[in-house]
Amino acid sequence: MEWDNLYGKSNQPTLDNIREYVNLELWQDLNYFLQNTYHIQPKLQYSQCSMQPGWNLKYQKSGKSLCTLYPMENYFIALIVIGYKEMNEAELLMPLCSKYTQALYKKTPCSTGSRWMMVNIKDRHTLDDVMNLIQVRVRTKNIKF
Repeated sequence: MEWDNLYGKSNQPTLDNIREYVNLELWQDLNYFLQNTYHIQPKLQYSQCSMQPGWNLKYQKSGKSLCTLYPMENYFIALIVIGYKEMNEAELLMPLCSKYTQALYKKTPCSTGSRWMMVNIKDRHTLDDVMNLIQVRVRTKNIKF
């Protein structure tokens, strides 16, 4: 059953419900990385966006969006916004990314100076790409490439 049908606006899932639905170690790994690297907690929110409706997890640091995670059955989507200031560094990172991430980056239009990438995370290489893009987006003092 699709996520937005399983958990409608008035039926908020728990973090355990999300973890069970996604059913991937990759989901846990990314959440652990975000929480421990940036010392933040996710915000569970409901979106009526036509592209990806339903409950999602948003991660923000100092008012800046790191990513939004959308649960899917046996995988998940990470929305990463690459802003104008991060564009050059993201483009330098692209040759190190998976073919999937490179192709997605190229086909994602640049709108108002940003690329809004909806990345399907189904494997470790793509997860690593997303974590690296997040680090381009918002650095911490402890992170070194």
